Amino acid sequence: MQLLKQLCAIHAPSGNEGAMRAFLLDYIKANSKNWKSQPQVFEGDGFQNCIVLVFGKPRTAVYAHIDSIGYTVRYKNQLVKIGGPATETGAILLGEDSHGKIECSLVNDKNESKLSCKYHREIDRGTELTYKPVFREDKNYVQCCYLDNRLGVWNALKLCETMTDGAIAFSCWEEHGGGSASYLAKFLYEIFNVKQSLISDITWVTEGVPHGNGVVISLRDTGIPRRVYVERIISLAKESGISFQLEVEGSGGSDGTEIQKAPYPIDWCFIGAPEDNVHTPDEKVHKKDIDAMLKLYQYLMEKL
Repeated sequence: MQLLKQLCAIHAPSGNEGAMRAFLLDYIKANSKNWKSQPQVFEGDGFQNCIVLVFGKPRTAVYAHIDSIGYTVRYKNQLVKIGGPATETGAILLGEDSHGKIECSLVNDKNESKLSCKYHREIDRGTELTYKPVFREDKNYVQCCYLDNRLGVWNALKLCETMTDGAIAFSCWEEHGGGSASYLAKFLYEIFNVKQSLISDITWVTEGVPHGNGVVISLRDTGIPRRVYVERIISLAKESGISFQLEVEGSGGSDGTEIQKAPYPIDWCFIGAPEDNVHTPDEKVHKKDIDAMLKLYQYLMEKL
């Protein structure tokens, strides 16, 4: 879990994913020589903060967003949400402006519907603040801020170790409106004819999806994937013997929603571990579900 701990500590709110991009490029350079096959790396001009890895002759692409929720400092230390953070008073936030590093605490004045941070000076407007990472691990669980979606990124990086044919798309902005997944899908469709995708992201523990019962295959959220594709994935999951759960939700979205809106005939399916305490500093995931997530992705990338 050391790699996951490192990922959770990187400051990369939506729109400012540069630090995560740099970490991933360094990680790929340092570790790819030990992978089963060597990928083509696409990044830089035309990709913004995104990275695409292409192995062999890809049939399926895995999307993992590298951004997180957070806050933007407005005026007089007022805060504006990035994505949908839980906004609990007292949460410790980190950032940096022209005067140096910042550690402050969140104040949610529910009477006036105002968010702000408590700090000894006024913070530069436009500064992004993210939760202070406190990584916890025991026999059964890992817990920290930003398991959504650093765990999805971890899954994609581990998948790279055994990949022979496939693509990994590290996307941006997912937590605050999306947009990058559609142009990454365009690139992969037009250049490599990739028509299938899997969304390596984290979903919710609910009354129908508990901890420890396996990775979640989502039948729908705000988006509805093509049923024949999802049924094929479910059939392969049953064949694999890997533990999984089925999810049906009417809210929430992912890079899959963006791919569905893109003008290309690309199938998608959200597959990820369920977490509790969503979008808080204390997101919590069961290790059995993490293990099942990686194993199912490895199986699907071979069989799809």
